[in-house]
Amino acid sequence: MNKLQDIASLLLRCALSVGFLSAVTSRLGLWGRYSSGWNKFLEYTAQVNAFVPHSLIPLLAITSTILELTLGIMLLIGFKTNYAALGAAVLTLLFAVAMTLSYGIKEPLDYSVFVCSASAFLLATIPYYRFSIDQLLIK
Repeated sequence: MNKLQDIASLLLRCALSVGFLSAVTSRLGLWGRYSSGWNKFLEYTAQVNAFVPHSLIPLLAITSTILELTLGIMLLIGFKTNYAALGAAVLTLLFAVAMTLSYGIKEPLDYSVFVCSASAFLLATIPYYRFSIDQLLIK
């Protein structure tokens, strides 16, 4: 890869990572008055997954939070980047499908969820990541 591709893959990793980590910190109240909080996140999870039995909403909320936190950290530091990117791609695609089923196509388009998913799929195809723990482990 050339230098521009190296920088682009780093920026893409960081953008996806920060998106996940910002969402997690918001629902955990770490953004202060700008946080959504856990209860609002549970309400939103129920709205986005309106087709799922209500009893499963807490499990979906906890699972998505753990996945977003884990994938966000892995992408940020560049550890097992191909797997983290593929996980991010699938997770955001599931978000997009759920949003489409519950709200219609406009919602996931407005929030660029399909763009995030496609970007993560593209990131998963890169053969190596120069600025990453993965690269350090190869040497």
